Amino acid sequence: MRAVQEDLRNPFRIAQQQVRHAVDALGADERVYEILKAPQRTVEVQIPVRMDDGRLQVFTGYRCQHLRSIGPTKGGIRFHPQVTLDEVRALSMWMTFKTAVVGLPYGGAKGGVIVDPKQLSERELEALARGYIREIAPVIGPERDIPAPDVNTDARIMAWMMDEYERTRGGGAFPGVITGKPLVLGGSEGRAAATGQGLVYTVREAAARLGVPLAGARVVIQGFGNAGTFTGTLLEQMGARVVAVSDSRGGIFSPKGLKMADVIEHKRRTGSVVGFPETEAVTQQELLQLECEILVPAALENQITGEVARGIRARIVAEAANGPTTPDGDQVLAERGIFLIPDILANAGGVTVSYFEWVQNLSGLYWTEAEVLHRLEERMVAAFHRVTRTAEGRGLDMRTAAYVVAVQRITEALKARGLLD
Repeated sequence: MRAVQEDLRNPFRIAQQQVRHAVDALGADERVYEILKAPQRTVEVQIPVRMDDGRLQVFTGYRCQHLRSIGPTKGGIRFHPQVTLDEVRALSMWMTFKTAVVGLPYGGAKGGVIVDPKQLSERELEALARGYIREIAPVIGPERDIPAPDVNTDARIMAWMMDEYERTRGGGAFPGVITGKPLVLGGSEGRAAATGQGLVYTVREAAARLGVPLAGARVVIQGFGNAGTFTGTLLEQMGARVVAVSDSRGGIFSPKGLKMADVIEHKRRTGSVVGFPETEAVTQQELLQLECEILVPAALENQITGEVARGIRARIVAEAANGPTTPDGDQVLAERGIFLIPDILANAGGVTVSYFEWVQNLSGLYWTEAEVLHRLEERMVAAFHRVTRTAEGRGLDMRTAAYVVAVQRITEALKARGLLD
């Protein structure tokens, strides 16, 4: 029984199941599923790092490239102690469908290193980042595979990685090899807030569709990293009231609402949202089941199980994280009529602005923040309505509809290449 339960929570199996549902709903050629069911390339590397105490420690890393038929592959690199090969495989698949649903000329990729970066000094972290990029350098590049930040990586780490890649190439500038860089090294305006901003655009459209006023709407956010903080801040600016947030150490709740700037400052000083004044401590499950209009899971995979979903009291669930809802959780949310904005749509703002960064790097022409946000809004709003029309027209739930939109585009590309009759 335990093995069965673990398989049901395996992100790679979940991703395959989601593709299976979409291919069946679309009535697509079975060969489409065979092409999409696993990454085209998987690389495993060993990264030796000389630690500050003189020890040599070897870290394991992965890079998965799912599909190269639409364009170069694209996807982040995460540093986390619970990284697994199946997780990276699934994330690379989700990236393919994420880029397809918003119409980007990419396939999906993902990278990961098994490490707790909080246990490393800055020198050790830089050595690991540079060592990882040296190992995967033969399979990446501006026209092959373009990494970006993900969990526990940021613009500073991307800068180290870009610099190391250029060294491996013997000099020359290759700013388009990595996105999410500092502005001074070719990063894009608007990139830091992009995932949260893109999600807020879809929440705004969903709220209007359901007749839920954003002014005064209660918001609960699980996960208070980049996506969670920007989502909370932006929704607060639109008049919503963030009543609960959490991070890896726990959650806080205040029915009066939390001032985002103060919570962000508290976390900067203490390392966690826990202990913020005049709030009630809540567990992760309690937080997910608080009464609210908008629930934003912005942490890791498999948070909303069937059991958790039965207690959710939100009108809208907007997935800032990748894969936060299990298949049984999906079924319960659908049965209860809770409007879901699936991850491959809701959090596509990050990869969309990464695409903008790549375009700017290749052209040498850089846009203002206003131009970036305007282009992002256009793509996110168009994708949201494309998915909702598909859901209505085919009688599908929102997740399956998003996958159908993506698989349609991918199928067209495979046919154009002559890979399908």
